[in-house]
Amino acid sequence: MPTDCTHIAAIKRVPPTSRVCDECVASGDTWVHLRACVSCGHVGCCDASKNKHATKHYHRSQHPLIQTIEPGEDWIYCYVDDVAMEP
Repeated sequence: MPTDCTHIAAIKRVPPTSRVCDECVASGDTWVHLRACVSCGHVGCCDASKNKHATKHYHRSQHPLIQTIEPGEDWIYCYVDDVAMEP
């Protein structure tokens, strides 16, 4: 796994648009953890969740970076470079 992210310079750190996975709420599902896109703020559920809405957002938008919005956690993940890092 790479140790460097080639996308970190483009980080915008846009605030999350929600405190829930709106797509899960709309379908009546639940989630495990929440992730926010740092490009647009979209909030989606993590890959441990049934629907994997954060990853689906990446595939639709090609926004490469997500951050955790879980209390007590502070990290960013790059889908393209497959690397997690502290902000």
